[in-house]
Amino acid sequence: MLETATNQNPILTGSIPGQLMKLFFPIFLGTLFQQLYNTVDTLIVGNYVGTDALAAVGATGAFVALLLGFFVGLCSGASIIISQNYGAGDFQLVDRQVHTALALSLVGGALLMVLGLFSSEAVMVWMQTPAEVVPDAALYLRIYFIGMIPQMIYNTGTGILRAVGDTKRPLYILIIASLVNIVLDYLLVAVIPLGVAGAAIATILSQLISALCIMWCLARTKNMPWHLKASKLKMDPQILGKIFAIGLPAAAQASLYNISNIVIQSCINGFGTVVIAAWSVYSKVDMLYWMTLGSMGLAITTFAGQNFGAQKFDRVKKGTNICLSITFVGTIITCLIMYPASEFLFSLFSQDNAVIAKGVEMMHLLVPAYVTYIAIEILSGTLRGCGDVKIPTLITVFVVCLLRLVWIIFVVPLRHELSTVTFSYPLTWTLASILFLIYYFRGKWLDRCKL
Repeated sequence: MLETATNQNPILTGSIPGQLMKLFFPIFLGTLFQQLYNTVDTLIVGNYVGTDALAAVGATGAFVALLLGFFVGLCSGASIIISQNYGAGDFQLVDRQVHTALALSLVGGALLMVLGLFSSEAVMVWMQTPAEVVPDAALYLRIYFIGMIPQMIYNTGTGILRAVGDTKRPLYILIIASLVNIVLDYLLVAVIPLGVAGAAIATILSQLISALCIMWCLARTKNMPWHLKASKLKMDPQILGKIFAIGLPAAAQASLYNISNIVIQSCINGFGTVVIAAWSVYSKVDMLYWMTLGSMGLAITTFAGQNFGAQKFDRVKKGTNICLSITFVGTIITCLIMYPASEFLFSLFSQDNAVIAKGVEMMHLLVPAYVTYIAIEILSGTLRGCGDVKIPTLITVFVVCLLRLVWIIFVVPLRHELSTVTFSYPLTWTLASILFLIYYFRGKWLDRCKL
């Protein structure tokens, strides 16, 4: 029965472009709605509270990404091994892996909540956040971190569903949560003037709803390779070891990546409130591209993982080449749209001409460089799906993270300008992409993964 179910899996047998798009579009739309309610926070706070509040919300992003990114990276190990064993048809092992992953998300969420609650203000001060912004930023963080357990459950649950090729239900859940967040944002910021606290409360309530929905899907849906029960929610040491073997390098990579972003955010904070606000808006505007690229990365990870588990190695290679081509075309189209529309896009978020001018300066430098990141996302997605995480992690850590830190620490003081800071991104993207291309096409990584 397991062999029949595996053979009927369209990811293993269907049209490669068609299957990639079937994986991509629900992930992309889900990410779009997730970004939508994050963007609504920025829109409403920027227009109804002011530039200082906008800067406060923006200043928290790098710290949140650091803590959340570590545990999400760790749990990504679970989705990869689930994907591989689902492709291989070992559904009993998938059941044990699902319960271990969910137990890990509960523990991780609790740790994140405690760490965030007690370190928020100190971290904001350490990041050189302007004194007038620190109180609101710390308040936003403390409320935000209360919702860490639901957020971790949701992230892990969606990873489980995507690992078996189910990308539609995470999308439906995210649409519901996004609509709830938008309504609550307007109610708690524009109608009831709670400021940044209202935006944070709206976010954690929407996260709670998404977590409850994802658990309902995992527990009540039939014909899935698991039977979710509370009594089975425990961390199997053997499975946990495999999750850590794949997830820890991803977690370390995410942490170091976000540490470099924190250093950059600290550097940005030193330019004042206007630049902080512009950077915050830019992070929302360019997210349209990054969520597209990230969705393709998740799609190829699932595709590669299942086909690797089924030992269809040629299909893994063909899928990767097709994914690179699709992403390249999409990137060019995105750049041609975003570059001339930069001033208009920033004017949607702020009426401050100084903020708009700085934001346009950022976009005109970074948007043309998007194409240099394609190989990093797509090739690392394939490598992760096949279980190869060490070399991709080393490339990302040493080139994207550490080189960026060296640039900020040693080069920026010599020419203390915003353009010098932002140039650290295309510089490190280009070098890392070259190394990924060499490793993927000339290395013998697939032979090692087969062992």
